[in-house]
Amino acid sequence: MNIGMVCYPTYGGSGVVATELGMALAQRGWRVHFISYAVPSRLDRFQANIRFHEVEIPSYPLMEHQLYTLALAGKIIDVARYEQLDVLHVHYAIPHAISGFLAKHVLERDGIPLRVATTLHGTDITLVGLDPGFHPLVKFSIEASDAVTCVSSYLRDRTTQLFTDRQNIAVIPNFVNTTVYDRTRYDTAALRTQLAGDADVVLMHVSNFRPVKRVTDTIHILAAVRTQGINACLVLIGDGPDRAEAEKLCRSLSLCEHVRFVGKVMATAELLSTADIFLLPSQNESFGLAALEALSCGVPVVASNVGGIPEVVAHGQTGYLAEPGDIERMARYCIELATNGTKWQRFSNAARRHAVERFSIDCIVPLYEQLYQRL
Repeated sequence: MNIGMVCYPTYGGSGVVATELGMALAQRGWRVHFISYAVPSRLDRFQANIRFHEVEIPSYPLMEHQLYTLALAGKIIDVARYEQLDVLHVHYAIPHAISGFLAKHVLERDGIPLRVATTLHGTDITLVGLDPGFHPLVKFSIEASDAVTCVSSYLRDRTTQLFTDRQNIAVIPNFVNTTVYDRTRYDTAALRTQLAGDADVVLMHVSNFRPVKRVTDTIHILAAVRTQGINACLVLIGDGPDRAEAEKLCRSLSLCEHVRFVGKVMATAELLSTADIFLLPSQNESFGLAALEALSCGVPVVASNVGGIPEVVAHGQTGYLAEPGDIERMARYCIELATNGTKWQRFSNAARRHAVERFSIDCIVPLYEQLYQRL
């Protein structure tokens, strides 16, 4: 089977999942064609059965803004025609599903069938899609797709509430490569010392530092934990618009020597394996892929009880959940795990088991294969 995979190539969750899915499908013998404006960030090595097709965006003096949606549709048409795609899988509704729809109907005119599957990841529904200018396009792209999937039951419910009464939207959760995200495969002692110095407890957060992630909450949590005499530090992985504010808060709270800003890195599995507790205090999350990757590394998660996070983190078993902004309660949960080694180990073991048994590649990728075969 030839599968076209359209995604954003950056560090966001949708691009990560699409890339990991494509690589897993290629390992299973399918031919996968990535179509985007740049090589996906996690497509960092050669792999048989994978091809990348770059979307070149034309520039015309008459047209002030880039024509990515049309350029993408044109590239899909080209790849589908000459690589004989069976299925096009687009990740994120805008503009990918619209481009897929245009390409499909151009190809149909030439007698070339193409089925389009759309996976909704979150902000395409909860943020971008709610813009009055985009809402009718997102609604149309959902209803015009041959198949639609959501990464959580929460997101499916929001989609049907806000956009469509379509009933056959499947929930296929995000997944994690539990072989790569496994702390037992890394010698993390030296790396932990580099990241955390002599800290006894390492708190960690990974995100794109957008306001919805509430990155500054992690710094307030660290401050509260340290007031209890716990020698803790915080490692922040990623970058984005709220980094400057986070750095300013560290200075105002005199925590600079206890907070490490690592920036964007590829080796998240190895870094996560050095952590004791993962923090995800987001205002909203449609799934929480970073939390799942932490769980796979045996790191208990303290997170907000919002969106799809409760479908990933089992409260009182693999971590703890609190309301967004409840820094005091999140800090209390961190203190409980940091001061009770037996409980931490129980949570760590349960976290790893939970990731392997429910969210591994072997559990989730076959669901996409079955979807493609039905199409």
